[in-house]
Amino acid sequence: MCAVAGVVWIFSSLTLALAVLAALLVLVLLHHQHNMGRVVSWAQQAPGTPLPRGIAAWDYIYASLARRERQAQEQRARLTRSLKRFREATQALPDGVIYLTRQRTIEWVNEAAASYFGLDAERDIGRAVTSLVREPAFVSYLANPSAEPVILRGGHHEGLTLAVQVIPFGEDQEMVLARDITQLERLDMMRRDFVANVSHELKTPLTVVSGFVETLIDGDEDFSVEDRRHFLELTLSQSQRMQRLVDDLLTLSSLQSGDAPRGEEVVDVQALVQGVLNEARLLSRGRHEIVCEQGPAAAIVGSQKELYSAFSNLVSNAVRYTPEHGEIRVSWSVLEDGSGRFAVEDSGIGIEPQHLERLTERFYRVDQGRSRETGGTGLGLAIVKHVLTRHNAQLGIASQPGTGSCFTAHFPVRRLRLPG
Repeated sequence: MCAVAGVVWIFSSLTLALAVLAALLVLVLLHHQHNMGRVVSWAQQAPGTPLPRGIAAWDYIYASLARRERQAQEQRARLTRSLKRFREATQALPDGVIYLTRQRTIEWVNEAAASYFGLDAERDIGRAVTSLVREPAFVSYLANPSAEPVILRGGHHEGLTLAVQVIPFGEDQEMVLARDITQLERLDMMRRDFVANVSHELKTPLTVVSGFVETLIDGDEDFSVEDRRHFLELTLSQSQRMQRLVDDLLTLSSLQSGDAPRGEEVVDVQALVQGVLNEARLLSRGRHEIVCEQGPAAAIVGSQKELYSAFSNLVSNAVRYTPEHGEIRVSWSVLEDGSGRFAVEDSGIGIEPQHLERLTERFYRVDQGRSRETGGTGLGLAIVKHVLTRHNAQLGIASQPGTGSCFTAHFPVRRLRLPG
C-alpha cells in the first residue's frame, strides 16, 4: 500500500508539474502573441509612432526595432531635405522644368514652366501634359523626342519664343526643359539686320566710286577737265560718306564696350555748345536760322569726346531735317533741382508718332531716301543714346509732323558741377 501510495503521489506531482509547465507555456505564448500583436499594430501606424515597451527578450527586440526606426527616420529626413533642396534649386532656375511620369502625366512643375505654359503648379499635378499644352509642334515632338529642341513661338504669351527639350531620366521618367530664347532671337535678328544694313550702306557709295573710277580709266581723254573734276568730286563725296559710316561704327562699338566713359573729366558745357554751334553753322551754310540760348555756366563730369559727339549729332540732325529758312534753337539750362538740360528744337518736317520709339535703333530711318540725301549714316541717334546712358543721362524726344521736333538730354545732379 505504501508503494502504491508513493506511485500515486509521484504521478500526481508529475501531473501537477506538467499542468504548471503547460500553464507557463500558455502564458509565454500568450505573452509573445500579445507582443507580436503590438508589433503588428505599431507597424500599421504612421511612421514615427513610438514603439511600445516590453520585458525580457521583447525589450531587446523593441530596442532593436526602435534603433532601426530612428535610422529610417534619419534617412527619410535626409532624403526629404535633399528633395527639398533639389526642388528649391529647380524652382530657382530661369528655365522651365516639368517632371513627367511614364504615362506623360505631370509629377511636378516649377514656377517658370507654369508661367511659360499657363499651368497651375498644384491643380495640374497628375494631369496629362498634352491635355494642357496643346501646341501641335510640342505634341509632335513629345511623341518623337530628339536631341535638338523644338522651337515654340507665341503660345501662352504673345511674343515669347521657347526652346523646349525632353530629357529621359530615372525609371521611365522624362524632364521637359523650356528655355526663353526671345532675347537671343531678337539679338540674332538685330545682328542680321545690322550686317545687311552695313552692307547696303556701303554698297551704294562703293558702286558710285568704282563706277566713276572705271569711267575715268576707260575714257580719260574723252572728258574735259571740268567733267573729270566733277567725277572726282562725286567720288570724294562718296568716299567721305563711307568714312563717316566707318567712323560712326567705330564710335558705336567703342561706346558699347563699357558702362562708363573712360578718362572722365570736367567738361565746360558753354565751350562744348559753342563748338557744336560753329560746326552746325558750317553744315547749314546760312540756310537756317540757328539760335543759341546759353544758361548758367556749368560743367559735366564725363568724356569730352563722347559728349561732343552726342551734342553734335543732335544739332546736325536738326540741320539735315529742317527745310531751308527754318529755325533751329539750341539751349542749355540748369533746372531748379540742380540737373542739367541740353535741348535742340527745330521747325523741320517732324516725325510720326509710330516712329519715335525706334529712332535710336541702328540704321533705323523714317524716310530712307531723304536720310541718304542729307548724308546721314543712320547711327547718329544710336550714338547719342549710348553716350547719354554712359553718362547716366536720359534722352527725350517730342515731335509733331509738320511742326518740328525737340530732342533733349537730361543730366542728373551728380554729373553737374556748378561754379562756386
